Amino acid sequence: MQRISDFLIKLGAAGLVLMTAIIGWQVFGRFVLNDSPSWSEQAALILMIWYVFFAAAAGVYEGFHIRIALLENSLSEGRARMVRRVIHALVAGGGTVLLVYGAQLVWLVRDHVVPALGISRGFAYIPVPVCGLLIAVFAALHFVREGESAGAGEGKTTESEDI
Repeated sequence: MQRISDFLIKLGAAGLVLMTAIIGWQVFGRFVLNDSPSWSEQAALILMIWYVFFAAAAGVYEGFHIRIALLENSLSEGRARMVRRVIHALVAGGGTVLLVYGAQLVWLVRDHVVPALGISRGFAYIPVPVCGLLIAVFAALHFVREGESAGAGEGKTTESEDI
């Protein structure tokens, strides 16, 4: 899983660099050559969809997604673990929603063509279900690990503290 996450981060970074180069070419074409390439805006938008979803999936695995730890920090370890497990379950559910509805979106727009690029609009949205699956798997993995750490006695609290 770590290799997949590392690959997603590298892919996201490469997408960001490539998108920046495309936008740079668009600006150069517009202001220096007075002829902006017609494909650059759509290509940059599709790249952004791709790298944002890949980075989001990696963020779930790496734990660098946005969260508010105020509640978690104010609870006992047992309750905080329970809150983390609920959060992981909710994130897994969100990933499943992205998987199901993202697959439907790809299917529904598969015949639509991006005019400036001549490719299927479905191609642009392929990362939605793929990363939805990865998000669900990564969150489920964290859910299981959180439960295993509770069973191993790590930070174990008494039953009265958990209530």
